[in-house]
Amino acid sequence: MKKVVSMLTAAALTASMLAVPAFASPVDELPEEMTYGTVVAATPEMYPNTDLSEEETIYIYLIGDTPNDFDQILEAANTYLEPFNTKLDFTIMAWSDYSNLYSLALTSGENIDMIFTAPWCYLWTEANRGSFKTLSDEFIDDYMPLTRKYQLPATWDGVKLGGEIIAVPQNATNGNGKIVAIRQDLADKYGIGELTSWEDYKNYVLTIAEKETPESGILGMAAAGNNSELWDVYRQQFDTMETKTGDYISYYYAYDNKIPAFEDLQFAWTSDWFSGFCKDMKEMADAGVWSRSALTNEVSDDDAFGALSGASIAWNTSVFTYMEQAEATEGVVCAAYDITMDNFAPGEAYNNNDMALTASSKNPERAAMVLDLIKNDTYLNHLFRLGIEGVHYTIDEDGYYTELDKSADYSADNLSLCWAIKNQDIKRAGGDPRRTAIEDAEEAKIAACPTEGFVFNDADVSFEKQAVDAVFKEYIPSLQLGLFDDPDAMIEEMMNQARAAGLDTVLEEYERQYREWYESMQ
Repeated sequence: MKKVVSMLTAAALTASMLAVPAFASPVDELPEEMTYGTVVAATPEMYPNTDLSEEETIYIYLIGDTPNDFDQILEAANTYLEPFNTKLDFTIMAWSDYSNLYSLALTSGENIDMIFTAPWCYLWTEANRGSFKTLSDEFIDDYMPLTRKYQLPATWDGVKLGGEIIAVPQNATNGNGKIVAIRQDLADKYGIGELTSWEDYKNYVLTIAEKETPESGILGMAAAGNNSELWDVYRQQFDTMETKTGDYISYYYAYDNKIPAFEDLQFAWTSDWFSGFCKDMKEMADAGVWSRSALTNEVSDDDAFGALSGASIAWNTSVFTYMEQAEATEGVVCAAYDITMDNFAPGEAYNNNDMALTASSKNPERAAMVLDLIKNDTYLNHLFRLGIEGVHYTIDEDGYYTELDKSADYSADNLSLCWAIKNQDIKRAGGDPRRTAIEDAEEAKIAACPTEGFVFNDADVSFEKQAVDAVFKEYIPSLQLGLFDDPDAMIEEMMNQARAAGLDTVLEEYERQYREWYESMQ
């Protein structure tokens, strides 16, 4: 294994946290493969087709929470990019705001050269609107030489619309199963042991609502905006897969290791799975598991858990970040549970996290270079994923990192950018054995999504789909939070309004495209 070379020495960090590696090789002299521990150091000479004569600022939009030390990271990045005559400027839309701000930002006339996207973050919606620049093979060859060299060919299929690449996906995949994290000290307080099923989880949060919330104010779950992650946990117990459209026009099917025919798909919001989930959510909401203002809460459920105002969260193994925050308080003990241990774990699609160049970018060639660098240059990639070496982490000769005291101000891989520029997981030395155990168990039961290659192009029904999405956006978060007295009646009302807005037209086009794709795969 190639060893990871420290890009900044401790002495250099003491003198200046912005020290830059002095040596870089031309592209043809770089390692042929990006295996774990490979070091890649880029130089301006690797971009002969990009005009670097004038200083340019590239404007990048992300979603999520802004780390406390992000300004230091940005300063270090801009210093490193001085030989490239390039500066970066970031806008990070908070979790509580991005659903309202994302499309608005792209149509506002603001300078945006690059933006995080995903099937669950408007990838197809905005691609169909023409918000993203299409990337031809020639463009990638000319302006993204490191991506051309190191990006796995199989990753491109999931980011093509009409045969054209509309984003650059992550370059690694792993399990993406959903788990729950709880306050184990509170579970023990009320005689609740390990959680092994959905019913166990329900019992836990209902117990917290009944016995703990009146005493301490801690909610069973401090839900905010919706309960989409909990919905994923719920349906995982039924071995469901999703046709990955990433928006409200979504179908589910029972996984059996083959591509399902259209007749095997169930429209998400009229499925028995969703109806059952909404009824459970109403039971939890009525019991006070979350606040009645959950729909408009501005503090995410994850942050609330870390701050001890919530007693559970649902997500992937990212929950361990917030468990550590909670456990920083003496006496707090957390635990994470895979309550669908006997069910498969969906593999994360390569297109689950992406960066797109915008169609309105004033300098897409320079933006492409920036993306090429932060994806593939080891210093920049580690800077954004781990922070500043010697300040937020140290890294050993085998490539295993150790968090330092300042890591709480820049948590590893906790920024949406990190997910999109991932080439592989960066391994943590002495990591939480609880996390390792769950990830190892998940790896053994990963199932690839048979429908990952299907992409719904709504260009011919965009007007109807926009109207339908507005209906679903109004109802589904409230249904997921149990805010309606009769969930089935509200699902029926929602569907009637969606049909009036043109749903049947959208679904007919969806069916036509899916059947055509299905036949092509036989």
